[in-house]
Amino acid sequence: MLSNVVITLVLLITTAFILKKWLTLPHNIFLLFIIQPLVMASSPVIVFIGGILSSELTTDKSLATLPITLMIVGVATAAIPAAMLAKKLGRKTATLFGFSLGLIGCTLAMIATQIASFTLFSLAALSLGFCAAFVQQLRFAAIESTKNQEDVPSMLSVLMLSGIFSAFLGPEIAVTAKDWISSPHGYTGSFAFIAVLLVIAMIIFTQFDGAKPIINTGKRSGRAMKDIIKQPIFIIAMLSAAIGFALMSYLMTATPISMHHMHGHSLLDTKWVIQSHIAAMFVPSLFTGWLVKKIGLKHLMLIGTLLYAVVAVIAYSGMQVIHYWWALLLLGVGWNFLFLTGTSLLPRSYHEDEKHKVQAFNDFVIFGCQASASLLAGVVLYQFGWAGVVTSSLPFIVILLLLSIKYYRQKAL
Repeated sequence: MLSNVVITLVLLITTAFILKKWLTLPHNIFLLFIIQPLVMASSPVIVFIGGILSSELTTDKSLATLPITLMIVGVATAAIPAAMLAKKLGRKTATLFGFSLGLIGCTLAMIATQIASFTLFSLAALSLGFCAAFVQQLRFAAIESTKNQEDVPSMLSVLMLSGIFSAFLGPEIAVTAKDWISSPHGYTGSFAFIAVLLVIAMIIFTQFDGAKPIINTGKRSGRAMKDIIKQPIFIIAMLSAAIGFALMSYLMTATPISMHHMHGHSLLDTKWVIQSHIAAMFVPSLFTGWLVKKIGLKHLMLIGTLLYAVVAVIAYSGMQVIHYWWALLLLGVGWNFLFLTGTSLLPRSYHEDEKHKVQAFNDFVIFGCQASASLLAGVVLYQFGWAGVVTSSLPFIVILLLLSIKYYRQKAL
């Protein structure tokens, strides 16, 4: 219902002002807290309806998750250009350019849903992925806006917390505005609504105090990447985020199709599970900043990994709504812990003049892994069922566990 969308937006703004007063947030992070959910809402829409809508648009059901995959491919392929544009043009100009790519994606999606074109819808998802690459760079903008590096996990937690609003905005907009504009299978109105949110976000972002672009002096910037990626701290930071993100995307992408198309659960139940999952990705950010100060990143990473193992056990236990709900809920919490760990550790691996290229490489790997996982999700699901999806995730959970143990034993890290 539209009232749910309005309530969510009011709560977003109210929460932002409360946090600004309570935590004395820097101006930039206050703005990012409001802006990020408005732009990120497009991703839950694609995740929620991408597979369902694509099943109506294409006869090859194994390709149903292709738009979701292309969205993530867009994030991966645009990761390096997004970071390099931020270096050349500054965070502010580069981000506004990225948001404009989101507007293009929404426009293509509106046309695609009007003419029932799977190809055009896939291109729309790709363009929205390009936009999301610039959104992902906002976490680095938050790090750069934090004066005390010890406060980085706390500021990242605050920024990640705003994602809970996109968790509710995206699916609610998808359902609420589905038939606002007549189309063969619906959802034109949903993407029109997202486009309006993007325009609002761009207007607000004009108030962002962006760092000046780095002037190219012709000198080589810092160490070579081959030297940077050899560092244990970099390996742990990147792999914890990359594997955590890939596994999360793998299971999340398969869930709506498995629930709704294969096992007959209602669209509302499917929406509830996806919303709960995305909320669980960000709600822990209410306390993860405090948790890091109490137990440290090492314990946080280990707990996140163990949660992924519990997810596998629950997913094996059955395919009722409650099984999907618990599995996806814990999957979201585990992702939060792993992604926060990776993002917080990454700045320890580079010097100031190396940050853009390291951030670019890091995001390229993370979202490249995520794209591969989401593409495989549809193939594995239709070939081997839900149990096959869960089974194929086990080796990567083991790798995460070994990585967590290695980090835990590193005294210098």
